[in-house]
Amino acid sequence: MSDKIFISLEEKIEKTVDRLKEELLTIRAGRANAAIVDKVMVKYYDVPTPLKQLANISTPDPRTIAIAPFDASILKDVEHGINEANIGITPSNDGKVIRLTIPQVTEERRKELTKTVKAVGEEAKVALRNLRRAANDDLKKEEKAGEITEDELKAALDRVQKDTDNGVAKIDKLVAEKDKEIMEI
Repeated sequence: MSDKIFISLEEKIEKTVDRLKEELLTIRAGRANAAIVDKVMVKYYDVPTPLKQLANISTPDPRTIAIAPFDASILKDVEHGINEANIGITPSNDGKVIRLTIPQVTEERRKELTKTVKAVGEEAKVALRNLRRAANDDLKKEEKAGEITEDELKAALDRVQKDTDNGVAKIDKLVAEKDKEIMEI
């Protein structure tokens, strides 16, 4: 019975770590990264559509993101979507391509970004702790129902803790890497 609990826990821990990776990609570190515009939605025929479905997104140089819509008539809509997404970069439009120039990051802004990264990492750790608590509760219910013994419960709780610790270590590593990336520019 408890194998299902462990498999579910490990899958959820991986999903939490993957979600953190995606979120860290959207945090600007002064370097052009197409992931910055991943969450941008554009009204296309009055339907909110992800920007990456409507345009080619490239990084021609380390400080520029170029967005070339497949349909040139939606340039204004793309520009509006970028402004609405509040990514902190003003788009410039040359009639065919929208360019986002990534500004140089100041020391003060870098420190703010590292605080943001740490906060996002802490949110992921809280999610892991909630997963651990749910798995522990499920195991204790199994023990109460007589499906596992007290010794099996103790071993299972230790395994849940070990899996959680591994997830926390992955999160700490990702946060440290992103901090290093932000501070080295």
